Amino acid sequence: MPQLSAVIEAYLISTGDGLSANAIQQYLKEQSANPEFRQTSEEQIHLCIHELNEYYEATGRSFTIIDTAKGWKFFTRAEFSDYLTPLHPRPKSTRLSQATLETLAIIAYRQPTTKASIESIRGVSSDSLVQKLLDAGLVKISGRAEVPGRPLLYSTTDFFYDHFGIKSINELPNAEDLQNLAWPTTFQQDESDDQLALGDYQQSTERE
Repeated sequence: MPQLSAVIEAYLISTGDGLSANAIQQYLKEQSANPEFRQTSEEQIHLCIHELNEYYEATGRSFTIIDTAKGWKFFTRAEFSDYLTPLHPRPKSTRLSQATLETLAIIAYRQPTTKASIESIRGVSSDSLVQKLLDAGLVKISGRAEVPGRPLLYSTTDFFYDHFGIKSINELPNAEDLQNLAWPTTFQQDESDDQLALGDYQQSTERE
């Protein structure tokens, strides 16, 4: 009979989207051939994943399991990235202007939000900036607001969470304070074309 950690490992290998501890628990409860596994707690699942990662590291394996916004997923370890370049050529670095990153921050903290709400904070048109974020896969259209005209609502994507290494918006700096803040109706900001790499935004927030 397989060990619990091996069964959890099999679940994660079989999905590319990730599984939360709760989802794994439900699979074990509803489908496990081993009656003992049906009583598995989320704490036991976390412990098994921790033990698997310790085993992978101790034996020099090229992968690890990371908790993401969509659940636990397998990732290749960073030190192997250079070896994978022939299989997965690195795309040209996507760079966003300071104004675009500012727009991304507003959407992240206030999501779901409308373009009109973004522009009321920034004080300028944000059509092209929102489009850049949609094209970069960092923002998505998540519905329509229940107000006259039914404007589109914008939210961050799963790629946004994976890119910045967070599981939820609450992990962003001062998230709770900024989410509840009464934002100003105008926002003065230099609309220069100075460029920042996507990763620079995370680094700048960490320094602050």
